[in-house]
Amino acid sequence: MSEEIYDVIIVGGGPAGLTAALYASRHNMKTLLLEGKKLGGKALTAHWVENYPGFPEGISGPDLMEKFIAQTEKFGAEVKYETVVEFSDFGDLKMVTTRQGFHQAKSLIIASGVSRKQLSVPGENEFKGRGVSYCAVCDGPFFRDKTVTVFGGGQDAVHDAELLAETAEKVYSIPGKKGFSEDFPELARVKENPKIEIVEGGDIKVIGGQDFVEYIELDGGRDKLSVSGVFIILEHVSTSGILKDAGVETDGGGCILVDQGQMTNLPGVYAAGDCSCKGMQIVTATGMGATAALSAMKYVKSLK
Repeated sequence: MSEEIYDVIIVGGGPAGLTAALYASRHNMKTLLLEGKKLGGKALTAHWVENYPGFPEGISGPDLMEKFIAQTEKFGAEVKYETVVEFSDFGDLKMVTTRQGFHQAKSLIIASGVSRKQLSVPGENEFKGRGVSYCAVCDGPFFRDKTVTVFGGGQDAVHDAELLAETAEKVYSIPGKKGFSEDFPELARVKENPKIEIVEGGDIKVIGGQDFVEYIELDGGRDKLSVSGVFIILEHVSTSGILKDAGVETDGGGCILVDQGQMTNLPGVYAAGDCSCKGMQIVTATGMGATAALSAMKYVKSLK
């Protein structure tokens, strides 16, 4: 076990985690950021970001995250590439277990994100960022006056079909073989929207095209559908399941519950970014990361 006691440990190196590390280290907190894969998180898959303030011409996700990382490193946050496997709350001390060992801190910020379930069909991975998307709010404006499809039977998928219809020429709403999970209030409006066509009874089996998505194939012998975009809106998969054993409260979908200061039900434990399922945007994640770091700083000072 490491003998060092950090002021704050941040779990996750996406926009929320990097911002939290930037704020914490800039305020002279002894800061450790733990990331199991690669700094930048899901934002690294963003082909082009047009809605992050300060970049009127837009910027690629990897380039934006490169700037985040450089600014975080500037203030001396320590980064270790370790996968977290357990967390324990001992009151004034929090212990984080990774595959490489143990780390201790006076406060903890969870910025581990979430991921969407994938279809795992041919073409899905090949066309990510080139027609395949998991976020209508993020990427919908790229498909103005084009034909797109939304695959998913949950409320998010129904909502996103309605949202995309505001700018797209046509939207195919495909709930899959299981159909819509409930009779959502938005569903009546979707059925009445002349720009939305509901295609029931089949699943997507292939996403195809040349450089960008051009069509999808459905099972059951159906004809190809010509589309420029495929929005896969299945339920979220929380990456924070290990926290449940530590007593961190989540909602029914695995989203971590936080107050206005991003604190969980455990004093000194905070959550920021997509793992709290608010906003699901780079800009909202950064705001939550900053708030969590400032709250953690006040908490650590109160211990002294």
